[in-house]
Amino acid sequence: MLSPRTRLVLTALVSFALLLPSTSQATAAAPPTDWSKAVVDSTMKRFTPAKLGGWGYQTGLYLYGQYLVYKRTGDKAYLDYIRSWVDRFVDGKGGISNSFNNLDSMQSGNLLVLLYQETKDPRYRTAATKIRNRLNSYPRTADGGFWHATSREHQLWLDGTYMVLPFLERYGHAFEDAAYSDAEAGKQLTVYGSHLADSSGLLYHAYDESGTQSWADPKTHHSPEFWCRSIGWYGMASVDVLDYLPSTSPYRAKIVNYVRNLAQAVRTYQDPKTGRWFQVPEKGSLSGNFTETSCSAMFTYMLSKSVQKGYLDPSYQAVADKGYQGVLAKVSLGSDGLTTISDICIGTNVGDTKFYLDRPRATNDFHGLGAFLIMNEQLAKHT
Repeated sequence: MLSPRTRLVLTALVSFALLLPSTSQATAAAPPTDWSKAVVDSTMKRFTPAKLGGWGYQTGLYLYGQYLVYKRTGDKAYLDYIRSWVDRFVDGKGGISNSFNNLDSMQSGNLLVLLYQETKDPRYRTAATKIRNRLNSYPRTADGGFWHATSREHQLWLDGTYMVLPFLERYGHAFEDAAYSDAEAGKQLTVYGSHLADSSGLLYHAYDESGTQSWADPKTHHSPEFWCRSIGWYGMASVDVLDYLPSTSPYRAKIVNYVRNLAQAVRTYQDPKTGRWFQVPEKGSLSGNFTETSCSAMFTYMLSKSVQKGYLDPSYQAVADKGYQGVLAKVSLGSDGLTTISDICIGTNVGDTKFYLDRPRATNDFHGLGAFLIMNEQLAKHT
């Protein structure tokens, strides 16, 4: 039987070969044997840490993916790059100039915890604690759900679950705060699920407790449409939080049930032709709809990890494998030898079907790079 690493190498070679021109035309360099390393190396060549971007969740997502590649390969240059980026924002005493008035701003806190664990530099713990303590006074809905932002009063967005909950659990279990983090993360996922989960297993993008937003349904107060990446955020947050929740948690069974219902829907709406998932997932035949790369990577990660952890039966691995091949088909090498990942939706607000279909698609957007690395590292270990 082939080892997981050998399978990953062969998959990369076959996928790359499909992208090459015919032999008579080909002068391309040999394909990479490790797509994760190729993506990280390419990104580091394109951007110095000083040019990578501000303290945003997209950059944090990408660098978390790079950290996973560092953990597998042991290449210290990858960790040094992450640290150089973080040190742009954390001063010599651990101060960080951010009010953390939205959940998006908290996602990069994962890097603070990880850097503390790698270096034991107390500055990173101090900065991470500022984010943790912000939650003590952070605004909530009446049933306890974190608002997406202080400027998004009374609103829950699926995106927010991934922005804060994996950080919260990582922080809690690193710094003797697990009783709070387990209870809070479990509660948040169930509160969000209670408002946004549909009987199909999919989840709506957002909920407005006040019902005053133009997109809010008069009765349910949720938004009118399913958006694939928002669902991907919730799926990834759920399986990552489950890594920490004890078997005694009153929320664990509920979260596993949400994951199972979502997985059934993801299997139903997978595009049989490409293996990927559509921007508006249940309307694949709609004119203007397109398969979106970042959510396809997120769903593939969620499915593979859920099979590995026993939340799903093994038949779902075939769905994950097909999704994996579909995402790999969007990865290529340019003439400069650097990687390209295409058809990634840019950052997106809450809207209707037309709004989501009209969103621009980018190449090498960090939403897609980060999701790809997280997916690829999962599949490298467990396929």
